Parts: sequence; C-alpha cells; structure tokens
Amino acid sequence: MEKDTRKDDNRNTYVLQGDESIGSVQIADEVVAMIASLAATEVEGVSAMAGNITNELIGKVGVKSLSKGVKVQVAGNTVKADLALCLEYGYNIPETCSKVQEKVKNAIENMTGLTVTDVNIRIVNVNMEPGN
Repeated sequence: MEKDTRKDDNRNTYVLQGDESIGSVQIADEVVAMIASLAATEVEGVSAMAGNITNELIGKVGVKSLSKGVKVQVAGNTVKADLALCLEYGYNIPETCSKVQEKVKNAIENMTGLTVTDVNIRIVNVNMEPGN
C-alpha cells in the first residue's frame, strides 16, 4: 500500500526552504506551471492557454489541465517558463505579451520566492470571435 501513497514522488519537486530544525518546504514544478497559467490568463487580451484553458473553465476541469500550454524548468532557485497562448483579435501582440511576461514573473516570484529568468511566449492562435 505504500507504493500508492508515493505516486507523487515521480513529480519534479524543488526545495524552497530547508530548515532541519523544522522541516522543509518543497514545490512541484506543476504548481509553478499552474501559477504561470493563472497569471497569464488574467491579462486582458489573452483568450486562453494552448489547450483552451481559461479562468472560467478552471473550476470545471482537473488540475492536470490547468498547466497545459506551460512548460517550466527550475534550476536551483531560478525558473524559466515557456507559455503557449491564444490571444484575442484586436490586441497589440507585443504589448499584451509584455504584460503577460511581467504578470507571470511577478506571480511566480511572489508566491514561490524563486527568481524568474525567462518568460518565453509563443502565440499559437488568435481568437477571431467578437468578445463579450
């Protein structure tokens, strides 16, 4: 039965804080990816992450789906994030991407204490349907 409780051991986790007198704090790379995904979809002009995950749908889908369109690489205390985004038609792409980069960087750094070195964005689609 112990093998069933250790399924999460296969995920990549990183020590955020190690104090042997109290214990340690670890974070899974999936959590960093979820933070990036949520931050990106909060920016006006971002339609969804690749895979059509929007903030409105998050409550209806599983946690695994939340980090679709995001790849993170954690090395030591630094993070590199790669995001695949769908944008709304009519928004300035460089300006919107700059806002996403700043929001993702701030969200990851504030929530984890890790340093974000790169937030790379790939535009995979432009939503041509009129907004609400």
